[in-house]
Amino acid sequence: MLRVTGNQIIDKSGQKIRLQGTCLGGWMNMEGFITGYPGTEEHMRESLKAELGQEKVEHYFQRFLESFFTDADAKYLKSLGFNVLRIPINYRHFEDDMAPFELQESGFDNLHRVIEICAANEIYTIIDLHALPGYQNQHWHSDNPTHVAFLWKHKHFQDRTVYLWEELARCYKDNEWVAGYNLINEPADPTTVALIGLYDRLIDAIREIDPDHIIFLDGNRFSRDWRGFPAPWDNTVYAFHYYPPPGQLAGGIYPGEMEGQFFNKETIRKEMFCRASYMLEHDVPIWIGEFSPVYPTLDTPVDSPRYQVLRDQLDIVNELNAHWTTWTYKDVGLQGIVYTSPDSAYVQQVKPALDKIQYLGADVWSGTEANIDHIIDPLNQLLSEVTPDYDPYPFGAGTRIRRLLRGMLFPDAITPSYAKLFKALDKEQLIALADSFLFENCHPHENLARILKLFASSEL
Repeated sequence: MLRVTGNQIIDKSGQKIRLQGTCLGGWMNMEGFITGYPGTEEHMRESLKAELGQEKVEHYFQRFLESFFTDADAKYLKSLGFNVLRIPINYRHFEDDMAPFELQESGFDNLHRVIEICAANEIYTIIDLHALPGYQNQHWHSDNPTHVAFLWKHKHFQDRTVYLWEELARCYKDNEWVAGYNLINEPADPTTVALIGLYDRLIDAIREIDPDHIIFLDGNRFSRDWRGFPAPWDNTVYAFHYYPPPGQLAGGIYPGEMEGQFFNKETIRKEMFCRASYMLEHDVPIWIGEFSPVYPTLDTPVDSPRYQVLRDQLDIVNELNAHWTTWTYKDVGLQGIVYTSPDSAYVQQVKPALDKIQYLGADVWSGTEANIDHIIDPLNQLLSEVTPDYDPYPFGAGTRIRRLLRGMLFPDAITPSYAKLFKALDKEQLIALADSFLFENCHPHENLARILKLFASSEL
């Protein structure tokens, strides 16, 4: 197995290895901006089931899982010089909330297929539990329809998380191409105490079954905060995530002023070194588990500052001698290294819903408030006047308002109309939608791929 020695990862022959690659976001944990739907995966699936029925909806989603990543995708990643794929998974593929502790073989079958494809192409995989029972953070990407992370409040959800990781460890304890286990994506525990307690439980439970694989741990508060963390666990890699504001949707001016702060390479460098402070202090490996700008216009001059943000981040990754995985590999045309054709059956079918999402800014990652600022601004002003001390965890009142409206209310209203777009489709038409995500039906984001290939070829 790969293992940690000091601040390095070494392979079975004792040679240093640097993990460089991307994440398979949107596959076994679907997200709206990646695959073009509003709200949470759970609500979207329930709405489609109401329109299509159980048989057709299962047929569609299984075809989607098979089409989204194939041997052609792995070969393309290998051509970029990548040697690792982080695989985000949603617990719902492995367990039903109405049947807790009864694990489903289909989830393991789908995960195993992609791990084996990657292994055949000499690509390591990191299993990333991206959406946990009870939700580990307050945002949509943990499949959370609320703004409360119940994982930290209920032992029942923690017990189910331990149970799932025990089974994953049993499945992969002898698999040398699994680099390790990323236990909790972007946890956000207001106390930190519950997070450290759960990390302790998970590591002990996994080590009883699998003493050899690397454990990958995210920091608290969406993988950025190390306060309250104990001394490092053995054979463990620590991860932070960082999306600089100039690379986000409202950005694009770089170097330049944004959100009351001047951003340039040195600004980003200071933040990345700050987020890596725990790893630097304890001399353990550093993994930047998620980063990368968004590209709303795809390979146009408008995107050139975003490419510079990426180059600067990768330069700093090299300064830190860090392992890295970008977010994300494939989507409908915002952040992916590969994206679906705008003329594809899927994009054309869901375009009316995409237009509604865009107009209302109903996806907080890919939308703006241009058409709703007359609603958002007065709410912010009212709360600041009436409750000036209101500062909810994790990111304050302004973010909370946006999450409640743009991440919950608006998507909740749009999702039924998204599902109705599928109502009249037969099985063959559903297959055509799912096959829109096949590698041969997608386009590479050439400028992005070129930059990543260049940096993946660099040495430690």
